[in-house]
Amino acid sequence: MSLAEDVPMALAPAWTVVTAEGVRSVTIAGTRAGESRQPDAARVAAALLEFDAQVLRFEQAKAQLQATLDQVRNGRPQREILHHSAFARLQARLESMPVIEQAKGILMAQQRCGPEEAFDLLRRASQRANIKVSVLAAHIVEQVASPDPRPADRT
Repeated sequence: MSLAEDVPMALAPAWTVVTAEGVRSVTIAGTRAGESRQPDAARVAAALLEFDAQVLRFEQAKAQLQATLDQVRNGRPQREILHHSAFARLQARLESMPVIEQAKGILMAQQRCGPEEAFDLLRRASQRANIKVSVLAAHIVEQVASPDPRPADRT
């Protein structure tokens, strides 16, 4: 015989709890008829505080989402929206990674160094020239991939 069959819900004690949505009646399951198990007031108060905090966080997230939707509807440029997007930053990083790896390979072959040292060379040159690493890497790859503009010595 299960506990639910052993104790009818009508005989289990109930308490009134005030929540953000209003007043509710709470029944503690598992109490036997005739027992009066009062809920711990501190635990109930803590649970209510946590519930209120979650409601507040939900309302804040909802307001942020609504503000974003309003900005999109009011014509905020898509480029500006994507600029602030973590997804867009990750996408850009994934798009620039192959050219950076190619430039590292070129530097490793030319300088006879390892991958970490090649990236360090690329990073330092980028800082000196005040351009992005991916732009510098693309320039290096382009120079190596393009035919040499100087005529070859034919002797």
